[in-house]
Amino acid sequence: MKPVRSLCTALVIGMVTLAAGCGGDDDKSDATSGAQAVTVEAANGKVTIPAKPKRIVSLSPTHTETLFAIGAGPQVVAVDDYSNHPANAPRTKLSGFKPNAEAIIGYRPDLVVVSDDMNGIVKALEKVKIPVLREPAAQTLDEAYDEITDLGQATGHEAEAKKLTADMKASIEKTVAAASQGKGLDYYHELTDQLHSVTSKTFVGQVYGLFGLRNVADGAEKAAGGYPQLSREFLVRQDPDLIFLADTKCCGQSAATVAKRPGFDGLTAVKKNGVVALDDDVASRWGPRLPEFVKAIGDAVQKAK
Repeated sequence: MKPVRSLCTALVIGMVTLAAGCGGDDDKSDATSGAQAVTVEAANGKVTIPAKPKRIVSLSPTHTETLFAIGAGPQVVAVDDYSNHPANAPRTKLSGFKPNAEAIIGYRPDLVVVSDDMNGIVKALEKVKIPVLREPAAQTLDEAYDEITDLGQATGHEAEAKKLTADMKASIEKTVAAASQGKGLDYYHELTDQLHSVTSKTFVGQVYGLFGLRNVADGAEKAAGGYPQLSREFLVRQDPDLIFLADTKCCGQSAATVAKRPGFDGLTAVKKNGVVALDDDVASRWGPRLPEFVKAIGDAVQKAK
């Protein structure tokens, strides 16, 4: 599972730190073709798509999920090597971390969606008149919903995007309302088996904050960066009530492996079955499967209380 481990590492070193651009659109008529153009305000400015795109390339796993969730899947001709959901996405060897303009152009896209401007890919594609939407990792729930709206506008699926965000909000609100609030409960979210974690200031940390949980990583050294690496001694001292493992795929972690770590067998989370195995992908993306991540937290909170 090397590729997944690489993605975990990329998350840790801050490849998802930029704020998302707010969405907006301004419909125009294309005088030459009669087609309807749309302008979307993304992180890279106002991007005009001359007509409903028929050949979309996605270089972001989150945005790939969103495109399919809003009904734009048939328009997608290629996705990057980390886009593993849904299973029928046209996965290729294209890289979102080291994008190659020539390889992307080979798919003859009329829209490219990225989360980061790696290797100057945005300008490289703009030079050959290919519209590019840069929608960075969301920093808040509102930004996550906004990016879904942007993709809906850009692809001709605005109504579907609106319904998706409404459904996501309703599901999340229902889960939070149903769960006993976790005030008084401490948690640790694990990104890798090297004890990299997240603070409350990150997008993931804010999701946990919906339940009133206290993040033990907030008190760690270098917590200001949002993704501190904790020590075993620190975690043992903090003794979290809940441990959430977002490294089950990349690093093969489970409740059993955690219990075998030096000093961890005495942790409250271990003794009271509070170690929760998450799907790495669901826990690291800010798209349509976000309610699944929230539900996993809610179930754990209810069980703990």
